[in-house]
Amino acid sequence: MIKNIIFDVGKVLMAYEPDEYMEKLGFTPREREAVNQAMFQHPFWNESDRGALSSEELLEGFISHNPDYEKQIRQAYETVGKTITLMAHTLEWVKDLKDRGYRLYILSNYAERTFEQTSDEMKFLPYMDGTVFSFQCKLIKPEQEIYRYLCEKYELVPEESIFLDDRLENVEAARAYGMQAIQVHSYEQASSQLNQVLDKE
Repeated sequence: MIKNIIFDVGKVLMAYEPDEYMEKLGFTPREREAVNQAMFQHPFWNESDRGALSSEELLEGFISHNPDYEKQIRQAYETVGKTITLMAHTLEWVKDLKDRGYRLYILSNYAERTFEQTSDEMKFLPYMDGTVFSFQCKLIKPEQEIYRYLCEKYELVPEESIFLDDRLENVEAARAYGMQAIQVHSYEQASSQLNQVLDKE
């Protein structure tokens, strides 16, 4: 029986739109592509989520990937939290699930700087029974250790839990750990699939 619903944050409860953010900063298409390759889409981005490096070390790492665009990278990193905004459906969704008696949790890859700049936007946090943000535990999805960390911290039984995430590798890791899981493509699709699972319980 499902008792626990575990949410990722980015592209599940909050929109994540680096390109729209950079457009608002006035970046040209070439500048946006350069910053994406050096920062947002670079594998080194995972290190910001892991929380093992300082903001200064992360910034220098991003710049090193394309020094010709140092100015733009610095500008984008300064207010990086503006890449993230609360989705319109989120509060109603979590309130409904809470009212139905489910325990709600967060398991999200999230950088400390981004968290500092967006925590006020996370209006859903008061409805959560527990949260694990990657920068706090120095683990990231899809590593099995972060799923174990969440379950041990809040005494969750994996088989009583369902996890929602936009990335397939994170969904597959949750299933490998014993949870049910749904890959989120849209709110309509995810909420429909989730209700189908819960209605069978």
